[in-house]
Amino acid sequence: MPAAELPRDLAEARIRAVQHLSRVAPVLDDLAARLGSTGHALAVVGGSVRDALLGRLGVDLDFATDARPEEVLAAVAGWGTTWTTGIEFGTVGIQRGDLRLEVTTYRAEAYDAQTRKPQVRYGDSLEEDLLRRDFAVNAMAVPLPFSAAAPLVDPFGGLEDLGRRLLRTPGRPEDSFSDDPLRMLRAARFSAQLGFDVDPDAVRVMAEKAERIDIVSAERIRDELAKLLLAPHPRRGLTLLVDTGLAGRVLPELPRLKETVDEHHRHKDVYEHTLTVLDQAIAQESRLPGGGPDLVLRIAALLHDIGKPDTRDFGPDGGVSFHHHELVGARMARKRLAALRFPKQVVEDVALLVALHLRFHGYGEGEWTDSAVRRYVRDAGEQLNRLHVLTRSDCTTRNQRKAARLAAAYDALEARIARLSEEEELAAVRPDLDGNDIMQILGLPPGPDVGRAYRHMLEIRLDKGPLEPDAARAELMTWARAAGLAPPPAE
Repeated sequence: MPAAELPRDLAEARIRAVQHLSRVAPVLDDLAARLGSTGHALAVVGGSVRDALLGRLGVDLDFATDARPEEVLAAVAGWGTTWTTGIEFGTVGIQRGDLRLEVTTYRAEAYDAQTRKPQVRYGDSLEEDLLRRDFAVNAMAVPLPFSAAAPLVDPFGGLEDLGRRLLRTPGRPEDSFSDDPLRMLRAARFSAQLGFDVDPDAVRVMAEKAERIDIVSAERIRDELAKLLLAPHPRRGLTLLVDTGLAGRVLPELPRLKETVDEHHRHKDVYEHTLTVLDQAIAQESRLPGGGPDLVLRIAALLHDIGKPDTRDFGPDGGVSFHHHELVGARMARKRLAALRFPKQVVEDVALLVALHLRFHGYGEGEWTDSAVRRYVRDAGEQLNRLHVLTRSDCTTRNQRKAARLAAAYDALEARIARLSEEEELAAVRPDLDGNDIMQILGLPPGPDVGRAYRHMLEIRLDKGPLEPDAARAELMTWARAAGLAPPPAE
């Protein structure tokens, strides 16, 4: 259930959490019994408790115990499939049916101020373990086996924060964010995921300690940004990152968009436009074959105009232009995403979308030729559906007549693409003559000249559509004579 619907009676809310956990009670009871038989305690903790209270419990469950990792492994031997990739931090993973369980020994770590790597020390109590959590809403526990007399351990007021839709650190935010600067990005991510506000003191410290994020690895920053963008409310998290100065350190291209607002406000606020395009792209993800959330589309929407600050130019009449900002932006997007260690395919897909996002407007408002439509499809390739959504989302004008005209024009374009695709199989467009045909007709061996001829025939295919064999051969011979590659006349 949404946080706003949490019951006013905190005792009732505590019981509600147990009820939501009850659907996996047999597994929880079994695990608790196995550890209890050796004298150890077990509790569901962190995000699992938060999500149970919110009515959105998933299949990944987190636990805390006073048992050491080797004792946990011994207790669950033969009970489920285990993994130990986090054992150096006291965590043992267990797969039991469709549930992924992570059991972590109580911890009370200190942090290296230069690397954010924790110096792991096992703790002595559940309360001490909860103190090290990032936010109070993630610092609650349900002891196992369930007890109606004490269904919830909540030493830092996390339940009340859930009702207030608030993210607040269990201790002083100065200590929490200095110890682990990644928590500042997690604040923005949870705000985007849950729709919660961040406590004003925490926001203040995020701004004061923004430079601490520099010690966090690019991969960890990437993961948080991706989760933020895939959340239901990414604008909330992005705005928080920009307002606190964190975006200036992890995604500086975003706050730089504010530079495009001149003192007379004579042209569009590109920063606000960008956030609106992102919102509109998310709203249209149902147009994609796989639906959403779609990371590539959302990143492309966020970065589509980042080339504008570097290409802004004022004309003599005070007008502003951003010539070739889509090409500059594509290069910038590729560089930033590579620096954040995004997968190569994500980098290239986003860069392509940024480079092509103006193509529709570049052809003007008149009727497109079939050749232009074929090239649009060819250049977009597998990103065509995303390009459709991005281009539609890029219309943020308040002029309803203009917006309707652009939407109608794009409707017509998609209809043309559908018609030509049915007639010509546009998605797999190929020249009428392949490499073997070219070599046979021109008497050429394999080599660069064959590639040049193939590319020419592809352009002919895009310009004129499918040709009959004799017409395709005539086009090839015309090109070959001009290129000095025509075969000698037959004797």
